[in-house]
Amino acid sequence: MQAYKWTSLRWTLPLAACALVSNSFAAEVIKIGEINSYKAQPAFLEPYRKGMELAIEQVNKSGGIAGKQLKLVIRDDNGTPGDAVRAAEELYAREKIDVLTGSFLSHVGLALTDFAKQKQRFFLASEPLTDKIVWADGNPYTYRLRASTYMQVAMLVPEAVKLNKKRWAIVYPNYEYGQSAVATFKKLMKEKQPDIEFVAEQAPALGKIDAGSVVQALADSRPDAIFNVLFAADMGKFVREGNTRGLFKGREVVGLLTAEPEYLDPLKKEAPVGWTVTGYPWYSINTPEHAAFLKAYQAKYKDYPRLGTIVGYNAIQSIAAGLRKTNGSADTAKLVEAFKGLEVDTPFGRITYRAQDHQSTMGAYIGKTAYDAKLGRGVMVNYHYADGKDYQPSDEEVKKLRPAAAQ
Repeated sequence: MQAYKWTSLRWTLPLAACALVSNSFAAEVIKIGEINSYKAQPAFLEPYRKGMELAIEQVNKSGGIAGKQLKLVIRDDNGTPGDAVRAAEELYAREKIDVLTGSFLSHVGLALTDFAKQKQRFFLASEPLTDKIVWADGNPYTYRLRASTYMQVAMLVPEAVKLNKKRWAIVYPNYEYGQSAVATFKKLMKEKQPDIEFVAEQAPALGKIDAGSVVQALADSRPDAIFNVLFAADMGKFVREGNTRGLFKGREVVGLLTAEPEYLDPLKKEAPVGWTVTGYPWYSINTPEHAAFLKAYQAKYKDYPRLGTIVGYNAIQSIAAGLRKTNGSADTAKLVEAFKGLEVDTPFGRITYRAQDHQSTMGAYIGKTAYDAKLGRGVMVNYHYADGKDYQPSDEEVKKLRPAAAQ
């Protein structure tokens, strides 16, 4: 019988026993690897990170998954596809992660989608919006949480049609997300309003907008309405320059992502008024699910949530729900199967991951922008929640859009 020795006020176990304890402890943790553009897109991703941390804390406090605790291991992709893939390889090789999630920028999300396909690893794309992730470049291993560009544009189109404007100008960031959103807007608007005209397009590089020249070019085209797909700092510069030059006076504007607090709040008194937009009116959503989430978030962070917070929170809750179905197994084949038709309770209500294209039914809020003098910033009014399940192509269309090997 081996004796235990008392050394420096602690027990010293024999080596074999130490290894056993170490392995046993490791088996009690499920590592979630998360890759994102934290340095490139801090306005969205710092709140996103807090949402993930809140969800991790809640899952672990409730007993974890099959007795195992969740652990988050985060890497920054510097906003580039190559760095994202290298980070994924490092997370598996060195950190021994069990599940991969994350990405914000669409071209980075596509790189991780391809990584999942090549390595046959489960991947939950939490935020990137490009339709290619679940359609043209879809694969059996990749699921996507947030409503895609197609879905969000489809939510806005009925409102745009109601405006009954013929001449439209378009501005968007010149990369996958912006290009995809504009292509969908043109297609769906043409179907609903055949006489529509697109009289101008401005597509500045992401993060490099020359707002003065962009605004002037749009004004010169004399549009009746503008479709804006810019976000983050680009949107702020565009709005300020547009206000200065009177671009928006007497013109309707439809904006994708515009009323997300991370982008609207920094504009303060310069916030646009009367735009038809997608966003997140956290301050006036009156549902039990959102009230419980809001209370927990504010108690932990003494701050208000942004849309990024919801996405981060829902990503972890989705992974937890999938792991519960597998009884704690992170095996790729089991997780892929578990996510087919997976239902997850979120602050926006229950969502489902569609088996036919691996897209969740998470929706978005659609409404108008306004200025709240008491708060000193822009808000969202006259809004409604658009359930993602109502803004998807038919199953037959999805079959045509998605590779046969991914179905």
